[in-house]
Amino acid sequence: MLLIALASAVAQSFGRFTYGVLLPAVRDDMGITNTQAGFIGAANVVAYLLGTMLVAWATNRYLLLNVMRLGLIMATLGLLLASVSSSPLLLAMALFVAGVGGAFLWIPAPVIASAALPPERRPLAVGLMSSGIGLGIVFASILSGILRSSEGDHAWSSVYQVQFYIALLVLAGTLLVVRHDQAKPRGGGGIGGFGALRRMHSWLPLILAYATFGFMYLLVIGFLTTRLEDDSAWTTGDAAVAFTLMGFAMIFGGPTFVAISHRAGIRLALSIAYGLWPVFVCIVLTGFYLPTLAACIGLGLLFSALPTLMTIYVVENATAEDYGPSFAAATLAFSIAQTIAPPIGGFIADLSGSFTLTFLLSSAMGVVGLMASIRLPRHKQ
Repeated sequence: MLLIALASAVAQSFGRFTYGVLLPAVRDDMGITNTQAGFIGAANVVAYLLGTMLVAWATNRYLLLNVMRLGLIMATLGLLLASVSSSPLLLAMALFVAGVGGAFLWIPAPVIASAALPPERRPLAVGLMSSGIGLGIVFASILSGILRSSEGDHAWSSVYQVQFYIALLVLAGTLLVVRHDQAKPRGGGGIGGFGALRRMHSWLPLILAYATFGFMYLLVIGFLTTRLEDDSAWTTGDAAVAFTLMGFAMIFGGPTFVAISHRAGIRLALSIAYGLWPVFVCIVLTGFYLPTLAACIGLGLLFSALPTLMTIYVVENATAEDYGPSFAAATLAFSIAQTIAPPIGGFIADLSGSFTLTFLLSSAMGVVGLMASIRLPRHKQ
């Protein structure tokens, strides 16, 4: 379970979310616009979208463990390519490879991790996976702050290089240690996994809530440091502190809201999380130092809580045979939403001259997520 949490950090924190931390450095070092930087980020999420579609097919035919292993290999390769990229196109290609790897790892990982615990404790395993992602983001933010302070904006490639070496160690440990007992898949998940997903109760509000999260979170996490540095006149070090606190809070967000869901149910826990999102985003918009740091902690808690809760819903409401394609189909909707978020956020920022409208859009989507989450059943079906 620990290795899977670390593998999740490699595929998600390193391969996908580190770019949000490094975006100002990449933009300034390469001399590109916010819109162009947004399209580089979009390459990663487009790859995640395509990877999700492939996973829906792969989990119908291949063991979940093999799918996860391939994902970790691709994420590691993507980090290597990012560390030697010398142009926006090459960096976009590297993030594309890492994005496909992220999808291949993330979708099978929750059920593999949860199988390591008794049934009543399996939601905790999913929560600990989000903790691994939070730990990875904390590390990426601290590493970025240290290297950018000493090497300048060009240090972004050094950050990816260090992450590649760590990924190699995690990959070796995962291949040697992690095992999962599963019957051979028999197919029947339908196109993109939606045939299996439709057999799950209340699948429609679930994918609406998941898609909403995919759109709203990248508008914040993808542009947080840039917003603070450009619009609120924060130093690089202060912006790194804010991102680090958000990542640190992610370590606890999953387990905290898992505990809430045990007492109040998934529906209420999701509603609380979506309801708090606009509040924290609007506090960040003020740019006031201490309130913004506190809001970043809150966003970190929610950032790990929301996907954890939705993953648990699928784990608890889908059969073992339907889990892979069902979660892949739900993640497909999430991936489509997050694919269009970075270029839209960057375009709005370039058009308006700030990231205020971008963050307000994320806040409004939190309300949409709240409306979707209250349509879920009160109890496990």
